[in-house]
Amino acid sequence: MSMNLTQKIIAAHLVSGEMAPGAEIGLRIDQTLTQDATGTMAYLQFEAMGVDRVRTDLSVSYVDHNTLQMGFRNPDDHRFLRTVAAKHGVIFSPPGTGICHQLHLENFALPGATLVGSDSHTPTAGGIGSLAMGAGGLSVALAMAGEPYFISMPRVVKVRLEGRLTGWASAKDVILHLLGLLTVKGGVGKVFEFAGPGVATLSVPERAVITNMGAELGATASLFPSDERTRAFLASMGREGDWKELCADADAAYDDEIVIDLSALVPLVAQPHMPDRVVPVAELAGLSVDQVAIGSCTNSSYADMRMVAEVLRDKLVHVGTDTMVSPGSKQVLKMLAAEGLVEPLLDAGVRILECSCGPCIGMGGSPVSGGVSVRTFNRNFEGRSGTKDAKVYLVSPLTAAMAALHGQFTDPATWGTPPAQPELPAKAPSIRHLFVFPPADGSGVEVLRGPNIVALEQFTPMDDTVAAPVVIKLGDDITTDHIMPAGAEITSLRSNVPAIAQHVFGRVDADFVARARAAGTGVIVAGDNYGQGSSREHAALAPRHLGIRAVIVRSLARIHRANLVNFGILPLILCDRADYDRLTVGGTVTIPASSIIAGGEVDVQVEGVGAIRVRNDLTQKELDIIRAGGLLNHVRLSRKQ
Repeated sequence: MSMNLTQKIIAAHLVSGEMAPGAEIGLRIDQTLTQDATGTMAYLQFEAMGVDRVRTDLSVSYVDHNTLQMGFRNPDDHRFLRTVAAKHGVIFSPPGTGICHQLHLENFALPGATLVGSDSHTPTAGGIGSLAMGAGGLSVALAMAGEPYFISMPRVVKVRLEGRLTGWASAKDVILHLLGLLTVKGGVGKVFEFAGPGVATLSVPERAVITNMGAELGATASLFPSDERTRAFLASMGREGDWKELCADADAAYDDEIVIDLSALVPLVAQPHMPDRVVPVAELAGLSVDQVAIGSCTNSSYADMRMVAEVLRDKLVHVGTDTMVSPGSKQVLKMLAAEGLVEPLLDAGVRILECSCGPCIGMGGSPVSGGVSVRTFNRNFEGRSGTKDAKVYLVSPLTAAMAALHGQFTDPATWGTPPAQPELPAKAPSIRHLFVFPPADGSGVEVLRGPNIVALEQFTPMDDTVAAPVVIKLGDDITTDHIMPAGAEITSLRSNVPAIAQHVFGRVDADFVARARAAGTGVIVAGDNYGQGSSREHAALAPRHLGIRAVIVRSLARIHRANLVNFGILPLILCDRADYDRLTVGGTVTIPASSIIAGGEVDVQVEGVGAIRVRNDLTQKELDIIRAGGLLNHVRLSRKQ
């Protein structure tokens, strides 16, 4: 039977279920990754399972988010992560080594492997041919314990690439084009598999730019074949032995197909405050730019940085445009230094930041009040930069460099000849010695915990009937940044749920926490695509701590839906979209939880309104998890039986 590449990898890792679109499947997971903003909780959850050593082929704990060590909280968490990794057989990447997805691509990602990571941009590794998926920390902890990772069998969309990129267009413009075409909801339940003659024209770093931002489509994963370009990349990384050829069968079937002519693309920009508000850069010519930030897990590779250095060589960035660059890893920085490419950046007036996520998550580098910030990042949600009224535009590194030089957007037709896409050196300098590999036996390792690391709360099972008020009503495209804001102050509390819960919806509704606490048990109402964006499980965990037992929405984002299930929050979908208007804050909703069946419909009673029909798309297992009070409770019960 002919199969596409996604089906081949899933078939090789399938432990339960059938490969029918929408059916629940369980996958054996080869690799996991965590980062420090999500990792502390993931390892606390792993410890709670009582497993001595990780049971994956490889697990890595990266520190790249909370690297601003202001006060004791972040350094204490990093010490915890280092020692818990040594005890349980996890590789540890210290602060400043680089961004998890860039480092994983360079050092550990494998063609044909399955990877889950507690970061929504884990699909970056799809650029090398890994089936890589973002997940909540608890799902990753279970994978580390050897449990299957459960997803709905995705539909597979073939993206046929024709021609080659020309002029100032780059890989970033490919994914921006797709976002403009499909919107941030266009990839839910899908894997985007890239094929066609244009694939061979793209290097692995270029491919990884595209797969990285597949997360913004809501996709389960994005995937490129493993071919000679993949082999060349792995050879440069000193890992040619990890290469194997992987591609779809010539007559493989797909659920849908999109054709992109690479040669027709022009530089694009996503306007505030969504990655799908895409227009040609030329349309914004004349718009002043206060800040330029180049880096993030999307665009911090050696190739990206080299092209920026070439554009800025012997020039000076505009005096009114604060310009900063964050290399993706120390390997990238070493390559730039070896080729004399750091000096052109310094001489141009650029600020070189640590090899970390930094400004992408509001960890420093915030724009001026009301400022226009041009960034090579993947998200431009309102307030994510750390400045609530800033206007963030997403672009390629080449477009960002030109904005920095001119202090404004300009028409790419005036930019002249672009720099050539650089090839990686035959042998890139290794930084593998900077990783801390665990001892063969970690039984004697003491796990060190600071006062900010708080023991896990054990939630109660769901009652047969849930009667609770609507404590907040939200619109469409509510992101996990809206629910659980990022930034230096809040992300330092990720290992302390009672403390971080004080900030739930803090930038949306300052009274939410007090209202939820007063209610004791509550319901959230929202529109379409609720919970899009980051994989941060705290956007479900912290509301659960505050007593949220159900969300009633028009539609849900994939990872957040899974996190709601993991923490015992019932996700309900309105059968009649118009009923959204009948739900109001303060009105009590009565849910007959014991009458709910997996995938079924039920009437909920709404105070002053009457019955409203809702449905769920839960499997029986997911419903059992919710009734048990969450996934950890369910695992404990299963092991007792």
